Amino acid sequence: MEKLQKLELMDKVQRELEDLQKSQTAVLKKLSQIAAHNITLGADLLEEKLPDLEEKVNSTLTITTELSESFAVYRDKFYTGNNLAAAVDPTAG
Repeated sequence: MEKLQKLELMDKVQRELEDLQKSQTAVLKKLSQIAAHNITLGADLLEEKLPDLEEKVNSTLTITTELSESFAVYRDKFYTGNNLAAAVDPTAG
């Protein structure tokens, strides 16, 4: 695979990781809304299970965020190490 194609694929993966973070954040928001509704409802099942679910989703969000940040560093090293600035932006070099 050509270096420029690899860079484009890396950028796509980075966008997908960012989308995943947004989705997981939305799931956490929904869980918080359900927990808030349950204050009024008082369903023991929800009271028992929601904290564990929130913890698991929050954990995956943390892992996804760390992976996204690490992958961004990896991508930037690839970009710099292969001197791709001129190929991406001919005025940069």
